[in-house]
Amino acid sequence: MASRTTKRMFIMLGFVVLLIAVLALFKFLQIRQIIASQPVPQPQVVSTIVASKLEWQPQINALGTLVAAHGVDLASEVEGLVRQVAFESGQDVKADALLVQLNADAEIAQQRSLQAAVDLAAKVLARDRERFAARAVTPAQIDADEADLHGKQASLAEQAALVAKKTIRAPFAGRLGISTVNPGQYLNPGDRIVTLQQLDPMRVVFNVPQGQFESIRIGQRVRLAGEGLAGRSFDGEVTAINPKVDPSTRNVQVEATVANPTRQLLPGMFARVDIDTGEKQQYLTLPQTAITFNPYGATVFVVEAGEKPTVKQVFVTTGRTRGDQVAVLDGVVEGQQVVSSGQLKLQNGAAITVDNQLQPANDANPTVQEK
Repeated sequence: MASRTTKRMFIMLGFVVLLIAVLALFKFLQIRQIIASQPVPQPQVVSTIVASKLEWQPQINALGTLVAAHGVDLASEVEGLVRQVAFESGQDVKADALLVQLNADAEIAQQRSLQAAVDLAAKVLARDRERFAARAVTPAQIDADEADLHGKQASLAEQAALVAKKTIRAPFAGRLGISTVNPGQYLNPGDRIVTLQQLDPMRVVFNVPQGQFESIRIGQRVRLAGEGLAGRSFDGEVTAINPKVDPSTRNVQVEATVANPTRQLLPGMFARVDIDTGEKQQYLTLPQTAITFNPYGATVFVVEAGEKPTVKQVFVTTGRTRGDQVAVLDGVVEGQQVVSSGQLKLQNGAAITVDNQLQPANDANPTVQEK
């Protein structure tokens, strides 16, 4: 009886195991069919570039502020009523050009009176000298006459200077700003009249870290570029170097002079300043879009040739950048094909389709519009 029961249990257990195996096989075949029916992933479309060596000119780059070679806000030294405004806003003027004439009638009349007093004192001195020759006056009288003449001449010179201050002239050639005065307006000493800026040449002031100071010298060529310049660059040269380092920033202030014949550069503008230093060097160069920067390092995807090209992710060591380009110091060799765009969804071994009809920016000196 016991053996029959045991036999029956083994039969039931075998049946259960067989049933589980059949169900597992059915499920396996079902999953395999689902996987087989799924669409095959399409290769990722990317653009590529061949890593090549290019010439790099070592440079110091800085941001500078443009300053006029000469610039001043003109103001009146004396008070007075504006009789004439002899300029237009925005006008180019020559040195010593008349700008504003203040009413000076009373001062001119006083000047004439003092001139008459000087003339009389000179005649008295001349007459007394003739009398002194005839021993008709004493030396003391001659001394008094000379002192009187000199005093009146000094008063005349003082009055002439006052009259001259009533005429406001351009201290140097340049371009005027917007006028703040009108005929009939009363000016007090120090009241602003107009700004005058000499626009050619221009100066650019910028800072260089003390570690790069030894690469700067007087006469060194500089190049300026910036917004609002329609992609143009301007050449100049270093004309002054501050003889001390700013203790708060450890920077040295440098000044360069730049020709500005078209008057495109204006005081107050900021510009990028590039200074060539040292000999040109060869670096393996890639567009910056080819580099993926991660917390654990910079990487690129290198194309592995085959019937169906794939990619391999490799670590690289990057160097200096210029415009859209970056120098690669290690990790890629010359001639390797590198993914330049479209690598966002790539991973090791992924299949790719190369389409180079549209390439990312790869300019060493891009314009503002390109950026």
